[in-house]
Amino acid sequence: MEVATTLRAKRWVFYEALPLLKASGKGVVVNISSIAGLIGRAGPAAPFFNDAYSAINRGISLLTETWAREAAPDVRVNELMIGFIETRHGPQTRGWQHLSESDKQDLLDHTLLDRVGKISDVVDAVMFLVHQASFMTGSVIRLDGGYIIGGERIPPMPEGIL
Repeated sequence: MEVATTLRAKRWVFYEALPLLKASGKGVVVNISSIAGLIGRAGPAAPFFNDAYSAINRGISLLTETWAREAAPDVRVNELMIGFIETRHGPQTRGWQHLSESDKQDLLDHTLLDRVGKISDVVDAVMFLVHQASFMTGSVIRLDGGYIIGGERIPPMPEGIL
């Protein structure tokens, strides 16, 4: 199911749209993926990401790079890898309601910005890729509030160490 709805659907849309995107002279593709492709079933996010979902999202990065090569120079292809967003794995989703309050806090504590993303955060990132990133193709932008690098805060350096 994950392969059909995620990889196969993206591939079908890309190849059907590619001639039109090339003819436009300014085509842009933004693949949306999940941080599940990097973290799998680890840490506080483990209840959200099953093995198949994680593997498929890793595959989206390969498609992004391959399509960037195939579509160049007429079409730019980039990827927006998102973390916990209010309507995707966040408070407005069915998965969130199954977490204990402690689990929810663990997720936020592991996210350096101490919050889930907003829809407007995703829109802003997509608009950047479409309208401002004219020299970017085959790239991945992580929009995860710092989840991937973890919630460990860095203490100040003790005086005299440096």
